[in-house]
Amino acid sequence: MLTANDIISAGLSAMRLRVNTIASNIANAETTRTPEGGPYRRKDVFLVAEEQKGFQATLDELTLAKPKVQAVIQDTSPGRKVFEPGHPDADEQGFVEYPNVNVVNSMTSLMDASRLYQANVSALKATNEMERNARQIATVF
Repeated sequence: MLTANDIISAGLSAMRLRVNTIASNIANAETTRTPEGGPYRRKDVFLVAEEQKGFQATLDELTLAKPKVQAVIQDTSPGRKVFEPGHPDADEQGFVEYPNVNVVNSMTSLMDASRLYQANVSALKATNEMERNARQIATVF
């Protein structure tokens, strides 16, 4: 059960970071000037599967995978350019570069990450319930 809870907890943490990163992208979808200079750049959470070997997995020769945040990477693709000659961030031709954030795609990703977070919460509740039931059975015998 400890391995299952570790894996689920890692999934919860990874999805929380993904939700926060996507929310930051949406919040900055119109930010044309950052402290680093230039428009905001979309960020993505890069996850990898870290293999876990538990006791039961060793017996069954199954490999469990724990999600691990490898990095939060910045998308360097160019943003959209809009002709706004009066804008303070306009270049010499009058174009303003906006962030490379597509709000519709970001909202879809946000719903996906939110559902994955909820699935991890449900799995954690189920695991805790199984552990509680196993303890009750053990006290009977």
